[in-house]
Amino acid sequence: MAKHNSEACSGQEKLENLPSLAFEMSMTGHSYSVYNAVYVVAHALHALYQSKSKHRAVMQREKLKFQDLHAWQVPPVSVCNPNCLPGSSKKKKEGAKFCCYDCSPCPLGKVSPEKDMDVCTMCPEDHYPNKNKSHCIPKTINYLSLKEPLGISLSFFAVLFSLLTVQVLVIFIKHQDTPIVRANNRDLTYALLFSLLLCFLCPFLFLSPPRKVTCLLRQVAFGSIFTLTVSCILAKTITVVLAFMATKPGSRMRKWMGKRLAISIVFYCSLFQIGLCVLWLGISPPFLNQDTQSIFGEIILECNEGSAIMFYCMLGYMGFLATISFVVAFLARKLPDSFNEAKFITFSMLVFCSVWVSFVPVYLST
Repeated sequence: MAKHNSEACSGQEKLENLPSLAFEMSMTGHSYSVYNAVYVVAHALHALYQSKSKHRAVMQREKLKFQDLHAWQVPPVSVCNPNCLPGSSKKKKEGAKFCCYDCSPCPLGKVSPEKDMDVCTMCPEDHYPNKNKSHCIPKTINYLSLKEPLGISLSFFAVLFSLLTVQVLVIFIKHQDTPIVRANNRDLTYALLFSLLLCFLCPFLFLSPPRKVTCLLRQVAFGSIFTLTVSCILAKTITVVLAFMATKPGSRMRKWMGKRLAISIVFYCSLFQIGLCVLWLGISPPFLNQDTQSIFGEIILECNEGSAIMFYCMLGYMGFLATISFVVAFLARKLPDSFNEAKFITFSMLVFCSVWVSFVPVYLST
C-alpha cells in the first residue's frame, strides 16, 4: 500500500517534483483555457474583495463624521438637569456647566405646552394663559349691558323718567288751550318735553352691544339731543326776560317778542352742534374698539371716540349753552311772581351745570 502524505502544502512545491504519471506536464490548448479561466475568476474575486473593503472604510469614516457632528449640536445629557414640566422653560444655571439649567415658570401672558421647552410663547390677544400656564384659553367678551346691576339701574331710572316726561307731555296736550299753557309758550314747551324724553332714552344706546353703527350714533345723538334741550331752556329764559322788559312803557323789546325769536334760538343753536357732529364724523368718526389689556382674561367691547378734540368741542359747546342759560336765568331770578319761571330755570340750570362738571371726569375714568 502507498503511503498518504498528510503534511500541509508549503506553497514552494514545483511541478517537476510531481509524479508524471498522475499529472500532465505539457501545455495543451485545453490546459491553457483552463489556466486563463482560473486567473479570470481569481482576479474578479480579488477586485470584488478590494471594492467591498474600500466601501466599508468610506462608510465607517462617514459614520464617525456624523457622530462627531451630532455631538456640538446635541448637548450631552446631564444629571444636573431637572425635568421641566409644561408651564415652565429652561433657564441656564449661573456659574454651572453650559449643559446645566433650572426650570423657570413662564411669565405673565406666556405658556409652554410641552416639556423641556427653551422659551415660553406668548398667547394671542384674544386668549390668556390658564392657571398652570400650559395652554391658552379664549377670553370672555364683556361690555356694559342690561343684564348687569349697573345696566339694570340705569335702564330703570331711564324708563321711570321717560314715563314721567310722557305724563307731563300728556297733561300739557290735554290742557293746551288753558291760559297757563298758552302763556308758557306752548310750542317751545312741547319741543322741550320731547327733547327731554329723547334724553332719557339715550342711555339705551350706551347699554346696547357695541357695534359699528351704534358707535357712530351714540355721541352724535347724545350731543344733538342734549343741545336741543338746552337750546329750548335758553330760548325760554330769553323769552321770559324779554317779556318782562317789553311790559315797560316805551320799550322797543316788543318787536322781538313772538315765536320767531324762540324758534330761531333753538334752530341755530342746534344747527351749530349738528355741524360739529357732522364734521366729527367726517374727520375722525368713533369706531368699535376691543380692549384686551385692562382686565385679565376679558375683552372689553367699547366705542373709541375717534377724535378727542371733536368730542371735547361737542361737550364744551353744550356746557357753553348751559352756562349762558344759567347766567341769564340767574340775573332774572328776581322778576315779579308772574315771571317766576326764571327761578325754576335757574335751579334746573344749576343742577344741570353741577351734573355736567361731575360728568366729564367720571366719564373719562369709566
